[in-house]
Amino acid sequence: MIIRPAHDLDAGEIAALLREIIAIGGTTAITGEINRSDILAWMARPGGAWHVAETEEGEILGFQYLAPNSALPPEAVNIATFAKPGKQGLGIGSKLFQATRETARALGYLWINADIRADNESGLAYYQSRGFEDYGRIDGYEMADGTIVDKILKRYDLKDA
Repeated sequence: MIIRPAHDLDAGEIAALLREIIAIGGTTAITGEINRSDILAWMARPGGAWHVAETEEGEILGFQYLAPNSALPPEAVNIATFAKPGKQGLGIGSKLFQATRETARALGYLWINADIRADNESGLAYYQSRGFEDYGRIDGYEMADGTIVDKILKRYDLKDA
C-alpha cells in the first residue's frame, strides 16, 4: 500500500469512492451527489491537505483529508477518513493517519477535530484507536438531506503525540 498526497488527477476516483460510501449510508454526514468538480473545489481550499492510500497498481483504497472549519479555533482542523467498502481492516486508516498527523503539524495546527456520526460505530472505534478523545456532542444535527443525526466530537492533541 502506498500513501501519498492526493492530486487533481485523483479527484474523479475519490468522488466515485465517496459516492459509493454515501449510497451505502450510515457512516458519513455528507449527502447528495458528489462529483470530480466538488472534490477539486474541496482540495483547493486553503489550509487543508489530502492523502490517498492506493495499491501498487494505482487503485485508490481510501483517502483522508484535513480541512479548516470556521466553527473551530484557528489552531484546530477537521479530519475526515474514508476507506473503500470491503477494504476496511487492512490498515488503510492507520497508514493515512500517520501521514495526515505529520502534515497537520507541518501546517501549524495544534489539534485535530473529528465530528463522527454517533451511529457510525466503526468511525468512532477508528478515531478512538488513533488516540482521539471525546470532548463534546452535537445532538440533532441536520444533514443536507434533512436526516437528523447526533454527532460525537473527538479531539487529537498534536503536542501530546
